[in-house]
Amino acid sequence: MSSDPKPGRESEVADNVEPSDWRQSRKIPINDRFFILPDTLSEDFIRASGPGGQNVNKVSTAVQLRFDLSDCQTLPADVKSKAARLAGSRLTQRGEIIFQADRFRTRERNRADALDRLVQLLRKACEKPKPRKATKPTLGSKKRRLATKKQRGAVKKLRGKSGVYD
Repeated sequence: MSSDPKPGRESEVADNVEPSDWRQSRKIPINDRFFILPDTLSEDFIRASGPGGQNVNKVSTAVQLRFDLSDCQTLPADVKSKAARLAGSRLTQRGEIIFQADRFRTRERNRADALDRLVQLLRKACEKPKPRKATKPTLGSKKRRLATKKQRGAVKKLRGKSGVYD
């Protein structure tokens, strides 16, 4: 037996970038074809609301991760436009996507959460839409449609002028 990872697990291992490591790494993988550079990311630490007790008022544990989508050279234009649509109100006028993570009590977990949400959004933007297959109506549905048309036509014909008041 070899010590190599199981087939198909290489990409899973490569996709899990630790939040403390993304500053040192040269690339942050999105999928097997695309990646982003750490230069396009910036983060600010702000005071969080939520769990943390009195500590929440003293320590800035919430993370505001900014990804400069307009300046990113590693993503194609179609992925950028789809990511901009998916980002919605998180996209600024300068072309940055902002993720605010304050679900956890620690800075590191919030960092990981923000980066994970960014990667998930970009993965979704990389997916190609499934093409629609055109289908024909069945013979039964054609007959039902024609029968209802005849019935509606007969009702409308009865609305005509009556011959009583000639």
